[in-house]
Amino acid sequence: MCSNCETKPFAFDIIAEDPTTHARAGVLHTPHGDIPTPIFMPVGTKATVKGLLPPMLEQLGTKILLANTYHLSMRPGADLVDEMGGLHEFMQWHGPILTDSGGFQVFSHGEHVKLTNDGVTFRAVDYDGSYVRWTPEDNMDIARKLGADIVMQLDQCPGYPSPRPFVERAVELSSMWAERCWAAHEAAGHLTAQGTPQALFGIVQGGMDLELRLRSLRQLEDTADFPGYGIGGYSVGESHEVMFETLAPLASEHMPKGKPRYLMGVGNPTTLVRGVACGIDMYDCVLPTRTARMGSAFSSTGRVNLRNACHAHDASPLDATCTCPVCTGGYTRAYLHHLVRQKEMTASILLSMHNIYFLLDLMRRAREAICAGAYGVFLDDWMASTAAKDW
Repeated sequence: MCSNCETKPFAFDIIAEDPTTHARAGVLHTPHGDIPTPIFMPVGTKATVKGLLPPMLEQLGTKILLANTYHLSMRPGADLVDEMGGLHEFMQWHGPILTDSGGFQVFSHGEHVKLTNDGVTFRAVDYDGSYVRWTPEDNMDIARKLGADIVMQLDQCPGYPSPRPFVERAVELSSMWAERCWAAHEAAGHLTAQGTPQALFGIVQGGMDLELRLRSLRQLEDTADFPGYGIGGYSVGESHEVMFETLAPLASEHMPKGKPRYLMGVGNPTTLVRGVACGIDMYDCVLPTRTARMGSAFSSTGRVNLRNACHAHDASPLDATCTCPVCTGGYTRAYLHHLVRQKEMTASILLSMHNIYFLLDLMRRAREAICAGAYGVFLDDWMASTAAKDW
């Protein structure tokens, strides 16, 4: 434990920096455990990573989980989660938890969303169709009751492409809401409803416009001493090349050095590898479990579709270089193909285990390369390999 963790429960220590890229290895200290970075966070949207129990996630090497504020506020409700002792007790995961603001889910409701300076009104069409009003203060109250270690400010996430005035308005709203989220969080003593320390991260918006991104960042820095920053509004329809045009300079040249940088909603392996080179520390995405439910897996040779008939008689493991419980447990491609084609739930479980392990192990190896001062070689080797064909 770092020397200043008694006074700063969310201290972030950078322990190594790569000499040829902007990659760095660190440790984010939280009340529920230390998080080595760079790190991938499996997504337990509704207080569960689909098909996987907490001991299974621990076995895979999971250090922190993400849960979704919007969905949990709708069902079962933040009050009930608080009554049950907060998310850690409710879902029996006793490591660190991060909850997003729910803003991405809210704004995905499209024409059912109305924005004002004061907050957002939306229709919960994916639940009971009721109209819900959220102010930044409401959002922080929900976050406190859910009780995660790290929570995100309420923000507006514009899609791609969007007119510049719309993106500019999203930056202004997100900045105004960040100030109010911080005030509400500070008024609560930076504590959960269960009485444990809680960190609030700001979110940098701005679409694919670097000037707007920098404006958003400056406004956040002027607002408060956020212990970390999310980078939102990417992976919303743009290509990866378009994303990196602004993400790379933003992260490598302008983000505060001594605080964790969290690229929100991005999870394909090559983007993680490239993002680490830019100085990104944290990632989350539903991709590993969602693609698993579709019969698809990451591998050292690229994306593998287990629905394809070529796997029907294949006695080899899913990935001969992988050390996950699936690849080392005797499960063959032929068996996985059979399960996928028969729509057995075991297929989703096994492929989710593999995909999550693959990303966690990828970040572990990236960290080792950074600490060895060899991340540039790691990046070049990855980009030259068939593993980079992960679409």
